[in-house]
Amino acid sequence: MYAEMGTVVEGKLRFCIDRGGTFTDVYAEIPGHSDGRVLKLLSVDPANYDDAPVEGIRRILEEYTGKKIPRASKIPTDKIQWIRMGTTVATNALLERKGERIALCVTKGFKDLLQIGNQARPDIFDLTVAKPSNLYEEVIEVDERVELSLEKDDTLAGLVKGVSGELLRVAKPFDEEALKPLLKGLLDEGISCLAVVLMHSYTYPKHELAVEKLALEMGFRHVSLSSALTPMVRAVPRGLTATVDAYLTPVIKEYLSGFISKFDDDLGKVNVLFMQSDGGLAPESRFSGHKAVLSGPAGGVVGYSQTLFGLETEKPLIGFDMGGTSTDVSRYDGSYEQVIETQIAGTIIQAPQLDINTVAAGGGSKLKFQFGAFRVGPDSVGAHPGPVCYRKGGDLAVTDANLVLGFVIPDYFPSIFGPNEDEPLDVAATREAFEKLAGQINSYRRSQDPSAKDMTVEEIAMGFVSVANETMCRPIRQLTEMKGHETKNHALACFGGAGPQHACAIARSLGMKEVLVHRYCGILSAYGMGLADVIEDAQEPYSAVYGPESLSEVFRREALLLREVKEKLQEQGFSDENISTETYLNIRYDGTDTAIMVKGKKTGEGSTFDYAAEFLKLFEQEYGFKLQNRSLLICDVRVRGIGVTSILKPRAVEAAPGAPKVESHYKVYFEGGWHDTPLFKLENLGFGHEIPGPAIIMNGNSTVIVEPRCKSIITKYGNIRIELEAAVSSVKLAENVADVVQLSIFNHRFMGIAEQMGRTLQRTSISTNIKERLDFSCALFSPDGGLVANAPHVPVHLGAMSSTVRWQLKHWGENLNEGDVLVTNHPCAGGSHLPDITVITPVFDKGKLVFFVASRGHHAEVGGITPGSMPPFSKAIWEEGAAIKAFKVVEKGVFQEEGIIKLLQFPSSDETTAKIPGTRRIQDNLSDLQAQIAANQRGIALIKELIEQYGLGTVQAYMKYVQLNAEEAVREMLKSVAVRVSSETPTSRVGNSVTIEEEDYMDDGSVIHLKLTIDADRGEAFFDFTGTSPEVYGNWNAPEAVTSAAVIYCLRCLVNVDIPLNQGCLAPVEIRIPAGSFLSPSEKAAVVGGNVLTSQRVTDVVLTAFKACACSQGCMNNLTFGDDTFGYYETIGGGCGAGPTWDGTSGIQCHMTNTRMTDPEIFEQRYPVLLHRFGLREKSGGSGLHKGGDGLVREIEFRKPVVVSILSERRVHSPRGLNGGQNGARGANYLITKDKRRIYLGGKNTVHVEAGEILQILTPGGGGFGSDV
Repeated sequence: MYAEMGTVVEGKLRFCIDRGGTFTDVYAEIPGHSDGRVLKLLSVDPANYDDAPVEGIRRILEEYTGKKIPRASKIPTDKIQWIRMGTTVATNALLERKGERIALCVTKGFKDLLQIGNQARPDIFDLTVAKPSNLYEEVIEVDERVELSLEKDDTLAGLVKGVSGELLRVAKPFDEEALKPLLKGLLDEGISCLAVVLMHSYTYPKHELAVEKLALEMGFRHVSLSSALTPMVRAVPRGLTATVDAYLTPVIKEYLSGFISKFDDDLGKVNVLFMQSDGGLAPESRFSGHKAVLSGPAGGVVGYSQTLFGLETEKPLIGFDMGGTSTDVSRYDGSYEQVIETQIAGTIIQAPQLDINTVAAGGGSKLKFQFGAFRVGPDSVGAHPGPVCYRKGGDLAVTDANLVLGFVIPDYFPSIFGPNEDEPLDVAATREAFEKLAGQINSYRRSQDPSAKDMTVEEIAMGFVSVANETMCRPIRQLTEMKGHETKNHALACFGGAGPQHACAIARSLGMKEVLVHRYCGILSAYGMGLADVIEDAQEPYSAVYGPESLSEVFRREALLLREVKEKLQEQGFSDENISTETYLNIRYDGTDTAIMVKGKKTGEGSTFDYAAEFLKLFEQEYGFKLQNRSLLICDVRVRGIGVTSILKPRAVEAAPGAPKVESHYKVYFEGGWHDTPLFKLENLGFGHEIPGPAIIMNGNSTVIVEPRCKSIITKYGNIRIELEAAVSSVKLAENVADVVQLSIFNHRFMGIAEQMGRTLQRTSISTNIKERLDFSCALFSPDGGLVANAPHVPVHLGAMSSTVRWQLKHWGENLNEGDVLVTNHPCAGGSHLPDITVITPVFDKGKLVFFVASRGHHAEVGGITPGSMPPFSKAIWEEGAAIKAFKVVEKGVFQEEGIIKLLQFPSSDETTAKIPGTRRIQDNLSDLQAQIAANQRGIALIKELIEQYGLGTVQAYMKYVQLNAEEAVREMLKSVAVRVSSETPTSRVGNSVTIEEEDYMDDGSVIHLKLTIDADRGEAFFDFTGTSPEVYGNWNAPEAVTSAAVIYCLRCLVNVDIPLNQGCLAPVEIRIPAGSFLSPSEKAAVVGGNVLTSQRVTDVVLTAFKACACSQGCMNNLTFGDDTFGYYETIGGGCGAGPTWDGTSGIQCHMTNTRMTDPEIFEQRYPVLLHRFGLREKSGGSGLHKGGDGLVREIEFRKPVVVSILSERRVHSPRGLNGGQNGARGANYLITKDKRRIYLGGKNTVHVEAGEILQILTPGGGGFGSDV
């Protein structure tokens, strides 16, 4: 077919091309030339050419052959051996939503499944709840249903064994006749591409195959089946992958056929391959949309990993690819790190792909000075108008800062700017813009400290670069440390246009000692195409307990899959000696959702690889613990065939004959001031040349900045190795005033610590609530218990933990020692409700208490009168489970297992009542408590690192400064809100104070009354809840911490700037809650509903007082069910309230919660239930100028007797509209009995449900905003 893969054909050219968003890079190997030919051209230049990759090939062929090839004629292929290409065509179509018109085909009852997704909102503080648009235009439902069997006997009539080995029943066969008119309707609308996802098709694909057959027969051009693309359990990611594939594949096919049509008819003899997201190549016929999205970045990962690891360093590498709008971060340690699922442009894609993390920080990131701190990104200036220096009237960006500092040399930058596109970068305009900003910054600093010395333009530019670097360091720390690796033990492999300017500073911040810059760093993604192998993947689901019997079935399946991938590679011209294979088993512990793809390793003759031992090793490395007495479950068998091509080989460069040649000198600004800095050209440097910093090395279009206290060495292969001296802390503590640059950096560091604690907790916990639903929060506190940083996990925990820490501090006093860990969940001790257990660890430095760290997680079971510990009818705290005011779960380093078990299993019940059951899942409680302790330990280690780097005095000073910074942001917001509210609505005014009153009713008639007074001069607010009803004889009493969390959440939403969440947010705020009201109940009061119901209503009252948006669903729709053997808990989304300029979002978690919904297939696989319907409740949002979001409908049939509890609100009072908008619809809960009676359950109830009975939950819609009349 082709020349034997991997061989070199004399006299023929080989092309590697990366078609990026802005530039297309071409690397060509030319016969007789030791160096490759590099070409860079604009990806889109319609005035000059149609297609950049074709134009690049044309120009290089003209050079090589000396013959003119007119643009209109086809390109001759007789001199081309192969072409390899990565393209952003798919990524751009996805980002810009310019794919094919497609429809989605789903099982009946699941029309809105992909729109709802996991029901979490992308940004918890965005009141508009902006979600990426759907890729599909229409949805059709197929009348079919497959049910997993609860029986284990495969001889029973009507049972079928699925591909995964699971037994199932076809409850409703596929109805072809009913589908035909629906498909015809789509064709009539002009839609001829279809994505198909049917329930449980991963194990029973027959119905999807039948849909495909019918659709193609009727004239559809393309059908993407979820079962064929990713045959893995979980309908939502599988379905989203199918829609991405259907949306992008036709676009890619059209582009590829256009590309191929530009060559003569002999192109079939040329080997043309395309880079996939997994780092492997595929021929045009097998290049598919869902595998193309990371095509370009994958080339870069292959490029640095294959040329630097093992050849230039033995250290594991962090890939750092910094472009114009974003930066890609990856890791390589001898093998590619892959993930099975990732989110790109708001869409989940489930397919093997390289683990590449993208950060919204690049050369084009905007620079702003806001609320006394430097901010970089996430907004970008884009290519148009671009930075100020591009002469198009743009805003200041990172590139401008680098230009002012001399990191970008205009003499070496193309002169393509100005009206005639022939002028250089505009240094004068950039300086002028910085001088204007300097005036603003310096006047602010003088207002804080009259003796403050003015910052120069250079200091300000350097400040912004430092903040940008810290923004990029955060994901690098997460990528390495969340997998249990030390960041400082890596080398930084730096490429991309802007990367080498920042490499030294970033490596220093991360504690690394070595930076590697590839000689082709500007085009490394293109170069990487020539180093990649051809990959064929095959996978199938297999659900079984790991053991000798299941392993023999694994080996049988493995043999079939191996044959399949080998045949595909042989068809592409690979001989057996050039084919290698890898086998993976996807394994998880029983009862958890964290599966790991375990790669098999070759063993000696007659022995088999122990996948279980490898899984336990990997699990412990990543999560820090093992689970005892848990069986392992196999989920999938995957085989990867690799056609080894080994086309490009790293070429050694000649040794340096003499001293390195200095081309010229330039002024460059480093921390200490201006340096006269020599400039070298890499092409004139040889192996062995050593250049001490400061220095500039021009590498084509890339500028490599070698900082002072660094040394660069040219390696044997012509790459640049930079060695760094140990970092020194350069923060000098000014008198009582924060340094505006360090303030931003410490904000990042403190938030990064809280985020990493959260990741540790998520990784090390075992319960669904924490690991999958993400119902937890982590934070760090000053020694007086004031909140310093709270990672934004669950809003109802925001700021609420501060009162918990302060209560413990007061309770224990001097009796806190190093090695102590405290546990509490009692509402009177600053808790929210009993399932939320808080673990607090004091942090000591040289025997002195310097910080606290804390983590709060929702435990699915803490005892009480119903399984799941969310009883709808509790009337007193002791009916809700174990209540712990203060206990040392670890004392001086010793885990007090006996003590904590006693507290959880034998809750103290009121002497007048019957004994209340303790926790029903003590092992899960203990595992999750240990995970919380581990998360705190992670936080302590990171804080100690910070103290070591900067000194305790500096760290504690900035702890105070970040709080003052947040306070200032809230004050400014309150001043502007006071002006807006007073002009828009009738309010009472006293001087410059505005007073607004607002109230709302709970379903029992109890009232939340708020009198909000805002002082416009001082930027202060007084939230007075006097007039709120007394403590209720029910469980929707809310501890004071809950109201405090609701207020801090609302303020953060209204500020609408990424300020850290800390005590400072509440400094300009006074909250008065009358003691004895149901917002400040007695310590005996039942409170389980306060956290999940009342918190939502307090939020609604506060936001309507500010006239920010109409009421949202005002509820979390808490559902628990279970028996003595299991328990399940979920919260169900609803409609969001509309706002002044936006419609409310439908079917999503609102305000005080953001927990995930269990995937429908996992739900049915793990629990004795059938989900008949999960979709939007149409027309439930209030009408208005802007419409409220619709609620949800959820219908669950129980397959065995269980106890079901529902705890909900807004079943009596509707979510109110605002400014003339209509109210949203109230929610409703029904039980449909076996004899078809439909019984209304009210808002709060517990029922014993029989097998075959159905629970129907209708969640409330959001209120509308503004009159539509």
